Amino acid sequence: MAALFVTSLVTGLATASPPRPGTEGNGLTANESATLWSRDADNYISQEEYQQRYGEDRSAVHQVANGTDITFKQPPATAATWTRNDFEDLDAGGADTSMHPQHADLEDGVFIEDAHATIFAVQPSTRGHLESGETPLYIAPNGTMRGFIDYRVRVPNGSSSGNTTISWSLTEHEIDEVRLKKNGETIAERDGSHTPALDYQIEDDWSANLTLEAEISVRLKKTVRTDLGDQTDVDITYRTESRNVSDSIAVEIYDLSAYPYYAEYPNGDAGVAIFQSRPWQGYTLTEDGEARVRGVWRFYTARNTNWDTLVRSNRTDSATVESDAIPVYVHAYPSRIGPRAEPVRDGPEIIDIWGTDRPSPVGTLGEDINIDIVNQSYTTTYGVAVRAENVDRDALQVAGIVRGVNASIVAPDAGSERQLRRSNLTVEVLQQNESQATLRIELRDNETGAPIVLSDPDRRYPIGGATRNGYITVAEQRVETNASGVAIVTIDEPGIYTARYHPGSWLGHDPAYVSATATARWHPLGTIDGWFAFIFEVGWQLIPFIVMFYAGKRLLRMLGPEDIFQRNP
Repeated sequence: MAALFVTSLVTGLATASPPRPGTEGNGLTANESATLWSRDADNYISQEEYQQRYGEDRSAVHQVANGTDITFKQPPATAATWTRNDFEDLDAGGADTSMHPQHADLEDGVFIEDAHATIFAVQPSTRGHLESGETPLYIAPNGTMRGFIDYRVRVPNGSSSGNTTISWSLTEHEIDEVRLKKNGETIAERDGSHTPALDYQIEDDWSANLTLEAEISVRLKKTVRTDLGDQTDVDITYRTESRNVSDSIAVEIYDLSAYPYYAEYPNGDAGVAIFQSRPWQGYTLTEDGEARVRGVWRFYTARNTNWDTLVRSNRTDSATVESDAIPVYVHAYPSRIGPRAEPVRDGPEIIDIWGTDRPSPVGTLGEDINIDIVNQSYTTTYGVAVRAENVDRDALQVAGIVRGVNASIVAPDAGSERQLRRSNLTVEVLQQNESQATLRIELRDNETGAPIVLSDPDRRYPIGGATRNGYITVAEQRVETNASGVAIVTIDEPGIYTARYHPGSWLGHDPAYVSATATARWHPLGTIDGWFAFIFEVGWQLIPFIVMFYAGKRLLRMLGPEDIFQRNP
């Protein structure tokens, strides 16, 4: 076979720019398509320069996207819409030409050359940026895999020797079948196509390896003609070949089940906590969706740069050309904005978050991504608890980081309702003298009178814990109660002392308690010993003055008044 000569037909294709918003009909408005390209170079140009260059004005959204990247509170549908429509522009090369992305795994045979099956996109999906080295692709349990399959046929050259001539011709070539496999098991299949779209449904799986597989077959006719003088002998035979090509991708099946916990505060407020062991977006508390809370995750959309260019290869050479189809994915990242409740001023109050502490994933973004990603360690917010005035439990909706995937609400085995009671905190001066006092602090259940015993374990996931968190602060000290609900504190400065109970979250306690305060006053003069000590101290301080007074008085008596006047006329 002749050697291949690689030629680049388009300069700088390795850093190709995405299409300008509004220049392609891909089911999106110009504003929507402007938000897609977070991986483009943010080389801002002015409105005037843009108008001179392209002869048109741009929208405000397009202008912002030209200088930075646009992020979202929830996974947008724009990535899947663009990908679905742009995929239709992907064309194969024909029998003698193969089109393939540069990362394709090519297969060669005797007659089949540059054959490949390459995954274009799996959607709905979201690429999660958890930390360095961990960027799983979460896919919806029901979705579509799109792929690109192509090849070229090498037809042998004809030859002649003596009175014998051999010629070859292509009679058939096709993609027989396309299959989608999950961990080696076929879950979807269809007739052969260069651009298959296979719908899938995956249940009861946490993670999987998805494989796009295709069977390519060709049939060639070999004709041998032998000139026998008075006649020609023609011998026709057929040669066939099949090649199996495939491409695989590791995915996480994003099928959410959320576990809610509820509590009612003594003043009538409602508490809600939702836990899910994977990254998730947030939840709404009311039917109108106005009261909501979201975790640390935000979103952006970016193209898969592996598809910026394609290689077009034939029998004699190959060339790099711009791709007519570019897949776009949704990406989830931990934002510096952090968890938020809405409405901001009079909405729910976030009382606790918990999850896994991870280092910043900023190194996973690649070049030309300008977003508000955390630049230090963060908490994944697998759990978020809030306090709100109104909660409609029937309208509770938990949204995931994959578009269209909402969590199933599952009641915990131990029940989802938590008791939240008032506590009874008292503080009294147990002993005191002129230099210090001993305070006795007691904490009890206001309803049952049972002592409240405090401890301070270090737990990452508070829901379901058996021990009780919480502490009491007094005189700038942090104390805990014993098995009788009592704590003893010694103070050495007079004043008014307020003890405050800081209860552990109701997420890990049943029953749980609300905060309480109690006040005690101590002063040394509050005791008889204190008065004696005070009198003694004052008397001790007055001794010099008493001595001076007494000495002066004696001196006056000794000299007499007439002596004084005679000596000082």
